[in-house]
Amino acid sequence: MSLRLFNSLSRQIESFVPLTPGQVRMYVCGMTIYDFCHVGHARMMMSFDVVQRWLKVSGYRVTYVRNITDIDDKIIRRAVERGITIRELTDEMTRAMHEDIAALGIEPPTHEPRATEYVGQMLDLIGKLEHKGLAYRAPNGDVNYAVRKFEGYGKLSGKSLDQLRAGERVAVDDGKLDPLDFVLWKAAKAEEPADAKYDSPFGAGRPGWHIECSAMSCALLGEHFDIHGGGLDLQFPHHENEIAQSEGASGQPFVNYWLHNGFLNVDNEKMSKSLGNFFTIRDVLKDYDGETIRFFMLRVHYRSPFNFSDAGLDDARIGLRRLYTALDAASLSDGAAIDVNWSHPMAARFKAAMDEDFNTPIAVSVLFDLAAEVNRSGSAEAAHLLKGLAGCLGLLQQAPKAYLQGGVSGDGLDAAAIEALIVARADAKKARDFALADRIRADLAAQGIELKDGPQGTTWVKA
Repeated sequence: MSLRLFNSLSRQIESFVPLTPGQVRMYVCGMTIYDFCHVGHARMMMSFDVVQRWLKVSGYRVTYVRNITDIDDKIIRRAVERGITIRELTDEMTRAMHEDIAALGIEPPTHEPRATEYVGQMLDLIGKLEHKGLAYRAPNGDVNYAVRKFEGYGKLSGKSLDQLRAGERVAVDDGKLDPLDFVLWKAAKAEEPADAKYDSPFGAGRPGWHIECSAMSCALLGEHFDIHGGGLDLQFPHHENEIAQSEGASGQPFVNYWLHNGFLNVDNEKMSKSLGNFFTIRDVLKDYDGETIRFFMLRVHYRSPFNFSDAGLDDARIGLRRLYTALDAASLSDGAAIDVNWSHPMAARFKAAMDEDFNTPIAVSVLFDLAAEVNRSGSAEAAHLLKGLAGCLGLLQQAPKAYLQGGVSGDGLDAAAIEALIVARADAKKARDFALADRIRADLAAQGIELKDGPQGTTWVKA
């Protein structure tokens, strides 16, 4: 079966046909680097790491661009607060981002452009839009995009101009002719630092957020390319505005396939600093290894809402240990890569799942079926296939014994780890997540730990 994916533009599953046979050009909106990356960022980057990995497994030559936004109001404000230059702040945060995502096994993109390196291309693009009558200079010095002059605005979000306008709030003195119009070039303000101001034919200022991605993607991938991705929160207005800018300037289609990963919640609530449930990647890495976090995220389909919780992480840690234990039992002692025999029925199931819009939950279930086969029969073939398929997802590539040494005694999970999982199971039951509670019990049973529920709580014994 050929690769099929859900195209947000058409709102349906479509067969994937690249513009150039054997090649894929993909752009993903990256980080605005004024602070450490949080787990929502991790979810987005993990989603498209899997996409680009599977495209490569499928035989495509992939050019993957993920940008860095390094000029922005929040960046300017944070740099001023800390008394450092914008470049010092963005260099520091970029290094931190690379450290964090490397710990999660997220591969670097082919190109990682910084917005400040493409201001010239942004100005060229704005000039084209002004020449075509799609951009205008406002009295306050900004340059804005005239949304109502672009036919088809709203096709990605699926809303009419009137529906979109109903949700807009625009100050009367912002210089916009229509509330939906958005800024392409922001005029500099006197109080802003010198390194936030760029010379342009429109006066000193800096680019708007939306124009940055249009300029960088077109410069590196061409005006028409295969895949554009990002979080669902970017579908409107950011991606809608990218389409308007890019197609307005070029007069041709911008992107064939739009992919969006689902929202992330923490303990079933939207992540928010005000709620006290905001976690950076490095916060979570203090308590969980990067591969556990990766495995946890891959057990949920990239388009589905993702609920981030300690209970889920604890369950993922047990599940990952089960897989490594099977490899260890089969004496796969090193981290060498293994080629996959795609004619094997289990490999075919795995491929069918990934070819159907990157369905990692089903692909992961194949890994557990292979681990069960290894445990039943000691099959070397099943163990090699387990490792090879897991490698397609960036999993199980460590030496099993080295991985299993973390947090365990010589004969399995230590008491503290078991007690933590009992607490996680209790939390899952309180949250009425009975599937997770049952899975934790089953995973412990597979490790030889029997749980006994009683009036005084849950106790455990080694079976």
